[in-house]
Amino acid sequence: METQFNIQWIPTNDLKRILPLAYTLNNEKIPMEVLEDRLSEMIPMGYQCIGVYDNEKLIGICGVWVLNKLYSGKHVEPDNVIISPDYQNRGIGKLMMQFLDNYAKEIGCEGAEVNCYVKNTRGKKFWENHGYEPLGHHMIKKYTDE
Repeated sequence: METQFNIQWIPTNDLKRILPLAYTLNNEKIPMEVLEDRLSEMIPMGYQCIGVYDNEKLIGICGVWVLNKLYSGKHVEPDNVIISPDYQNRGIGKLMMQFLDNYAKEIGCEGAEVNCYVKNTRGKKFWENHGYEPLGHHMIKKYTDE
């Protein structure tokens, strides 16, 4: 792996830097203003984000929720995970997941869970390659149209 890549927590006051990658992740279907509003509401709820940098350029993100549920106990949930297309297939995702796993173990998590879109076969393979197994169906009900 090239040494210029740096993985670290993005400071809370700098989290807006993730928005261009989040916009790409959502196929540019969710307006930037909506993403910014949602992010501002997520931060007080405990949202954190791992950043991967090529020098000063943010090239990868992995949002992180620390949750505790009756069926799974304390766990991390990676969210909004993307590596910039120009940097994919270089092992960066693997390094980011190692960073996340180490953090989860440090804070006493029992495991991790992730949601992956049904049609995202590449993402599904990524998660399975990192030890995730299907447990159930992630379902959503929208109250408003976007």
